[in-house]
Amino acid sequence: MKVTIYTDGAAKGNPDGPGGYGTILEYTDTKGQVHRRELSCGYVKTTNNRMELMAAIAGLEALLRPCDVTLYSDSKYLVDAFNKKWIDYWKVNGWRKKDRSPVKNTDLWERLLSSMEDHNVEFVWVKGHDGNENNERCDQLATSAAQGDELINDEGIEEQ
Repeated sequence: MKVTIYTDGAAKGNPDGPGGYGTILEYTDTKGQVHRRELSCGYVKTTNNRMELMAAIAGLEALLRPCDVTLYSDSKYLVDAFNKKWIDYWKVNGWRKKDRSPVKNTDLWERLLSSMEDHNVEFVWVKGHDGNENNERCDQLATSAAQGDELINDEGIEEQ
């Protein structure tokens, strides 16, 4: 099954304020019917980068069987980590960058890799706030989640 995932993350007062993510999943069934699902969640205290990663994780973890996924994100941090193979270098080097400093958000990178195991995932960068309807919708979902009343704790933020 081919699935398209659109993602965005947002944080206000980065890194000490609330944040959220928005994710859209779409696929077309064998009858040509398009199915769409929107996901979002808000956090008390987080960072924009963590929310970008959580948006991708949420989309991938929502899949119930192996899929060919095209994941669109306006986060160069997320997309370049895979398309420029940074993630491979980080893993081999004990989650350290070339300058030997630790990679941030390791908990989420590991969770993202785990969520990708059953899927073939292609990461595609889209320019944010540039009229892409699904990216704009994800931004709305993320921002609304960050401003919501039912914010949860981002346990991994304390490790930063």
